[in-house]
Amino acid sequence: MIQILFVCHGNICRSPMAEFILPALARARGLEGCYQTASAAVSSEETGNPMYPPARRCLNQHGVPFDAGKRARKVVPADYDRNDRIICMDRSNLRLLRRIIPDDPDGKISLMMQWAGVSRDVADPWYTGDFEQTFQDLLTACGAMLDADLS
Repeated sequence: MIQILFVCHGNICRSPMAEFILPALARARGLEGCYQTASAAVSSEETGNPMYPPARRCLNQHGVPFDAGKRARKVVPADYDRNDRIICMDRSNLRLLRRIIPDDPDGKISLMMQWAGVSRDVADPWYTGDFEQTFQDLLTACGAMLDADLS
Protein backbone atom coordinates (compact mmCIF):
# COMPACT_ATOMS: atom_id res chain seq x y z
CA MET A 1 0.00 0.00 0.00
CA ILE A 2 1.30 3.44 -0.96
CA GLN A 3 0.86 6.06 1.77
CA ILE A 4 0.46 9.61 0.51
CA LEU A 5 0.27 12.88 2.42
CA PHE A 6 -1.15 15.82 0.47
CA VAL A 7 -0.07 19.23 1.76
CA CYS A 8 -1.44 22.75 1.30
CA HIS A 9 -1.42 25.94 3.34
CA GLY A 10 -4.37 25.43 5.70
CA ASN A 11 -5.58 21.86 5.00
CA ILE A 12 -9.16 22.96 4.38
CA CYS A 13 -9.34 23.12 0.54
CA ARG A 14 -6.78 21.64 -1.85
CA SER A 15 -5.07 18.95 0.22
CA PRO A 16 -8.25 17.40 1.64
CA MET A 17 -9.81 17.49 -1.82
CA ALA A 18 -6.81 15.51 -3.14
CA GLU A 19 -6.99 13.19 -0.12
CA PHE A 20 -10.45 12.08 -1.25
CA ILE A 21 -10.08 12.38 -5.04
CA LEU A 22 -7.18 9.93 -5.31
CA PRO A 23 -8.91 6.99 -3.56
CA ALA A 24 -12.09 7.63 -5.56
CA LEU A 25 -10.08 7.41 -8.79
CA ALA A 26 -8.23 4.33 -7.53
CA ARG A 27 -11.56 2.61 -6.72
CA ALA A 28 -12.89 3.45 -10.19
CA ARG A 29 -9.79 1.79 -11.69
CA GLY A 30 -10.06 -1.33 -9.54
CA LEU A 31 -7.17 -0.28 -7.30
CA GLU A 32 -9.09 -0.01 -4.04
CA GLY A 33 -6.85 -0.63 -1.07
CA CYS A 34 -3.65 0.24 -2.95
CA TYR A 35 -3.43 3.75 -1.52
CA GLN A 36 -3.83 5.28 1.90
CA THR A 37 -4.21 9.04 1.77
CA ALA A 38 -4.10 11.83 4.32
CA SER A 39 -3.62 15.57 4.23
CA ALA A 40 -2.07 18.28 6.35
CA ALA A 41 -1.12 21.95 6.41
CA VAL A 42 2.14 23.84 6.54
CA SER A 43 0.50 26.42 8.81
CA SER A 44 -1.46 26.07 12.03
CA GLU A 45 -4.04 28.76 11.11
CA GLU A 46 -6.87 26.32 10.43
CA THR A 47 -5.92 23.50 12.83
CA GLY A 48 -9.04 21.71 14.00
CA ASN A 49 -11.32 23.30 11.41
CA PRO A 50 -13.42 21.23 8.99
CA MET A 51 -13.00 21.21 5.25
CA TYR A 52 -14.11 24.52 3.73
CA PRO A 53 -17.78 24.27 2.65
CA PRO A 54 -17.18 25.16 -1.03
CA ALA A 55 -14.56 22.38 -1.24
CA ARG A 56 -17.08 19.94 0.23
CA ARG A 57 -19.73 21.11 -2.25
CA CYS A 58 -17.35 20.63 -5.16
CA LEU A 59 -16.56 17.05 -4.09
CA ASN A 60 -20.28 16.37 -3.66
CA GLN A 61 -21.06 17.77 -7.12
CA HIS A 62 -18.57 15.31 -8.60
CA GLY A 63 -19.74 12.36 -6.52
CA VAL A 64 -16.47 12.06 -4.62
CA PRO A 65 -17.09 10.63 -1.14
CA PHE A 66 -15.28 12.28 1.76
CA ASP A 67 -15.07 12.09 5.52
CA ALA A 68 -17.25 14.90 6.86
CA GLY A 69 -15.33 14.64 10.13
CA LYS A 70 -12.03 15.56 8.48
CA ARG A 71 -10.25 18.27 10.50
CA ALA A 72 -7.22 20.33 9.53
CA ARG A 73 -3.89 19.49 11.08
CA LYS A 74 -0.33 20.67 10.65
CA VAL A 75 2.48 18.57 9.18
CA VAL A 76 4.89 17.16 11.75
CA PRO A 77 8.41 15.81 11.14
CA ALA A 78 7.22 12.22 11.80
CA ASP A 79 5.03 12.47 8.69
CA TYR A 80 8.15 11.91 6.61
CA ASP A 81 8.64 8.39 7.97
CA ARG A 82 4.90 7.57 7.88
CA ASN A 83 4.43 8.33 4.18
CA ASP A 84 5.83 7.15 0.88
CA ARG A 85 4.97 10.44 -0.82
CA ILE A 86 4.46 13.97 0.44
CA ILE A 87 2.86 16.08 -2.25
CA CYS A 88 2.62 19.87 -1.99
CA MET A 89 0.07 21.93 -3.87
CA ASP A 90 2.35 24.88 -4.58
CA ARG A 91 5.89 26.16 -4.28
CA SER A 92 5.07 28.20 -1.18
CA ASN A 93 3.82 25.03 0.55
CA LEU A 94 7.04 23.30 -0.48
CA ARG A 95 9.18 26.11 0.93
CA LEU A 96 7.30 26.06 4.25
CA LEU A 97 7.36 22.26 4.37
CA ARG A 98 11.17 22.40 4.18
CA ARG A 99 11.13 24.26 7.52
CA ILE A 100 9.28 21.33 9.11
CA ILE A 101 10.97 18.53 7.17
CA PRO A 102 14.32 19.97 6.04
CA ASP A 103 15.74 16.84 4.44
CA ASP A 104 14.32 14.49 1.81
CA PRO A 105 16.88 11.67 1.56
CA ASP A 106 14.35 9.29 -0.01
CA GLY A 107 12.97 11.73 -2.59
CA LYS A 108 9.44 11.55 -1.20
CA ILE A 109 8.54 15.23 -1.59
CA SER A 110 7.11 16.61 -4.83
CA LEU A 111 4.73 19.18 -6.27
CA MET A 112 1.24 18.02 -7.28
CA MET A 113 1.24 19.19 -10.88
CA GLN A 114 4.65 17.60 -11.51
CA TRP A 115 2.76 14.30 -11.58
CA ALA A 116 0.88 15.61 -14.62
CA GLY A 117 4.09 16.81 -16.27
CA VAL A 118 3.14 20.45 -15.71
CA SER A 119 5.36 23.06 -14.09
CA ARG A 120 2.79 25.14 -12.23
CA ASP A 121 1.00 25.28 -8.91
CA VAL A 122 -2.50 24.13 -8.05
CA ALA A 123 -4.19 27.50 -7.52
CA ASP A 124 -5.62 28.06 -4.06
CA PRO A 125 -9.41 28.35 -4.39
CA TRP A 126 -9.55 30.13 -1.03
CA TYR A 127 -8.23 33.12 -3.01
CA THR A 128 -9.44 32.40 -6.55
CA GLY A 129 -12.91 31.13 -5.65
CA ASP A 130 -12.56 28.65 -8.53
CA PHE A 131 -13.04 25.30 -6.81
CA GLU A 132 -13.89 23.64 -10.12
CA GLN A 133 -10.50 24.51 -11.63
CA THR A 134 -8.77 23.23 -8.52
CA PHE A 135 -10.81 20.03 -8.71
CA GLN A 136 -9.86 19.53 -12.37
CA ASP A 137 -6.15 20.10 -11.63
CA LEU A 138 -6.27 17.60 -8.78
CA LEU A 139 -8.17 15.09 -10.89
CA THR A 140 -5.60 15.39 -13.68
CA ALA A 141 -2.60 15.06 -11.36
CA CYS A 142 -4.10 12.17 -9.38
CA GLY A 143 -4.96 10.35 -12.61
CA ALA A 144 -1.41 10.85 -13.86
CA MET A 145 -0.07 9.50 -10.57
CA LEU A 146 -2.15 6.34 -10.91
CA ASP A 147 -0.98 5.98 -14.51
CA ALA A 148 2.67 6.32 -13.41
CA ASP A 149 2.19 3.69 -10.71
CA LEU A 150 0.71 1.26 -13.23
CA SER A 151 3.47 1.67 -15.80
